[in-house]
Amino acid sequence: MAPSTQAQRVAYPETRRGDVADTLHGVHIGDPYRWLEDLGSPATVEWISRQNAFTESRLAALPDREAFHRRLTALWNYPRVTLPTRLKNGVMFYRRNSGLQKQFEVVARSAPETPAKVIIDPNALSPDGSVALSQFEPSPDARHVAYGLSQGGADWEDVRIRRVRDGTDLPEVLRWVRFSGLAWTADGKGFFYSRYPAREEATRLSAPLEHHALYYHTVGTPQSADLLIHERKDLPSWFIHGTTSDDGRYLFVYLSKGADARNRLLVADLGTPAKPVVTAPLQPIVETDDGEYTVIGNVGTTLYVRTDLDAPRRRVVTIDLARPARSQWKTIIPEGPHAIDAVALTSSALVVNRLVDVTSELSLHALTGARIGPVTLPSLGTVGGISASAHHAAFSYVFTSPLYPGTVFRYDARSKKSVPFEAPKLSTDLSQFETRRVFAPSKDGTRVPLFITARKGIALDGQHPTILYGYGGFAVPVPPSFSVAALGWLDRGGVYVTAALRGGSEYGEAWHRAGMLQRKQNVFDDFIAAAEYLIDQRWTTPAHLVINGGSNGGLLVGAAMTQRPELFAVAIPQVGVLDMLRYHKFTGGAAWATEYGSADDADAFEYLKAYSPLHRLKEGTCYPATLITTADHDDRVVPSHSYKFAAELQRAQGCDKPVLLRVETQGSHGYRPTDKLIAEYADLWAFAWSIAGTR
Repeated sequence: MAPSTQAQRVAYPETRRGDVADTLHGVHIGDPYRWLEDLGSPATVEWISRQNAFTESRLAALPDREAFHRRLTALWNYPRVTLPTRLKNGVMFYRRNSGLQKQFEVVARSAPETPAKVIIDPNALSPDGSVALSQFEPSPDARHVAYGLSQGGADWEDVRIRRVRDGTDLPEVLRWVRFSGLAWTADGKGFFYSRYPAREEATRLSAPLEHHALYYHTVGTPQSADLLIHERKDLPSWFIHGTTSDDGRYLFVYLSKGADARNRLLVADLGTPAKPVVTAPLQPIVETDDGEYTVIGNVGTTLYVRTDLDAPRRRVVTIDLARPARSQWKTIIPEGPHAIDAVALTSSALVVNRLVDVTSELSLHALTGARIGPVTLPSLGTVGGISASAHHAAFSYVFTSPLYPGTVFRYDARSKKSVPFEAPKLSTDLSQFETRRVFAPSKDGTRVPLFITARKGIALDGQHPTILYGYGGFAVPVPPSFSVAALGWLDRGGVYVTAALRGGSEYGEAWHRAGMLQRKQNVFDDFIAAAEYLIDQRWTTPAHLVINGGSNGGLLVGAAMTQRPELFAVAIPQVGVLDMLRYHKFTGGAAWATEYGSADDADAFEYLKAYSPLHRLKEGTCYPATLITTADHDDRVVPSHSYKFAAELQRAQGCDKPVLLRVETQGSHGYRPTDKLIAEYADLWAFAWSIAGTR
C-alpha cells in the first residue's frame, strides 16, 4: 500500500536512522534506532523532548481531552483502603487514600474500631509524587516500620526504618534493594531482604541484573554490617528472596530462574523466636525445578505448601520438616476442576480462593484439608487478595468486580459473616451498567473468556466505541475487577472488555504454558479472536475498536496491530516489550527468557522474529492510530522499546492515522501519582474517542 497524500502531510519529528545491524544465526537484522537505547544521551533526551512536544500539540487539540480529565478526576475522588496486615498484638497497618492524594498513606489502628494514625505520609516526603512509597512492613511488635522509597517509582528502592512511636526515621539507609520483601524476625530486631551488588549510577536504570543475594539487617546498624544469608554465584541471573513464618521460628528461602513460577525451596530453623539465630543453616526442601512451591504457613514443624507439581491447577500438601522427603508429603487439598489461585492460613482454617471460569470461589477448609464451607461473596467477581495470620481466626479479603470497587471485608469465624472495612463510597450510580461473561472461540477452538461491561439495554448495532484489554503472560490472571479509568470510558457511553487469554493462570499452569515460548502466538490468536467475536456479535466494528495493554500486554497490542492492522481503529501499547530480539539485554530482561525464549537461541530466534512488533512493521501499511506510552524511570521494560517502535512506526505508517509517543517524567513501569494517572488516562481516552468515538 502506498502512503496516501494525507499521510505525507503528517510532519512527525525527524528521527535519525543509523546503519547499525546485527547478524543473528545467519540473518541480517537492521537496527537503525540503536542510538535510542542510550537513555541518558543528549541526542536521546532531545529526541524525547521533540516527541513529547509533538504529542502534546496533537492531544491539546482534542475536543474531549478536558472533559475526560474533569470526569476522571471526579470519579477518582473517593476514599479507599488496601488490605490490612494484622499483627499478633492486634495492631493493623494498611494504606489509605482520601481520594485525590497523590499517594496512599500508611496508617495503623490498635484495633479495628479505634481511630487510625498516620505512620508514613509519602505526600509529605515527596509533595510532587516523584518519589514513590514502594512497600512497607511493620515489625511484629509494631515498634518499627521498614519501608522502601524509589525515584519515579523505579524497581530500585532505598529502604528506611521508621520508629512508630514518634515518626522519626533511624539513620541507616539500605541501598541497591530490588525485587525484595522485608521479612522481620519475631524479636523485632531486624529483617531479611534481597539486594544486588552496588553499581555505577549511570547504569542504574538499564544495565543487566546479576547476583541477587539475601541479607539480614539489624535495626540501628549500618548496611555495611548486614549479614549475608544466601547467595548463588553459580546462578547469577536467579532471584533469591526470603520470608519468615508467623510463629517466628522459620526462614523460607525461595530461588527462581528468572520469571519462571517454578522455584526451589530452602528452610532454616531460627530456633527460639525471641532469640532467633539468623545465621542458622539452610535445609534444602526442593532442589529441583519441576514446580511451584509456596509456603502458606506452618503449624509446628508441619508446613502447608501450595504446589502445581503433578497438578497444573494446583493442590495443597503438608511437609513435615522432620521427614521432608517428597515421598512423605501428604496431599490434603487435591487438584480439582478449578484452579487454586491463593491459599491463606488462619489459626484454625485454610482460606482457599479458586477461579471458576475466571471468577472467584472462596471457601474454608479445616487444617486436615476437609472442606468446611463457602464464604459468601457479594456477587460474581474477584477476590483480589487475602490477609490472614496464624495468630487470628478472623481474616480479611478484598472483593472487586467491574461494577464493584475494591472493598476490604473482614470475615468473622464465629458469625461466619463478612463485614466491610472502611468501604469505598463512589458518587456514581453503577447500577446503570452491567457485566456479561461470554466465551469467544479462538483460532484452534479454545474458549476464551471475555467480560463485557456496558450500559444496561445497550443496542447491539455495531456502533459502540469499545476498548479490548488483555495481558496473556507470566501466569498472571486477568480477572474481572474494578477500574476507575474504565469507568470513565463507560460513563461516556463506551464498552469496556477484558479478555482472559492463554499465558495467564486463569485455568492453571497448562493454560499458562499454552501461551509461552514457541506457543506465544496462541495468545495473539486469542486476542484477535476476541476482537472478531465483538465484531461478529455487533458490539462494535473495526472503525470503533480500541486495543489496550501494558508491559507484556503492550507486546500483545504491538503484535495484534502488526498482524491484523485492519481490525482495529486505535492501538494503545503501554510500557510494552516491543523489541523481542534485544529485550534480554537490559535490566531484568534476561529473566523473561523463561517465558519468551531468547534470540541467542536459534530456534527461539525464529519465532521471536516472526512476531516481534518492531520487526514486523512494513513501510506503507496503514496501521491503527497509535498512542504509545512509556516512562523515563521504567527500569523493568526500558523505554527504548517504545522509542524504537514509535520511530519506526512513524516512518512506516502508510495512511493519515496518527502515531504518537507519550513519555511520562518521574514515572516508571507501574507507578504514577494520582494526578499524573488521571492526566494520562484522560489523554488515552480522548485520543481513542477522537477516532473510535466518531459515527
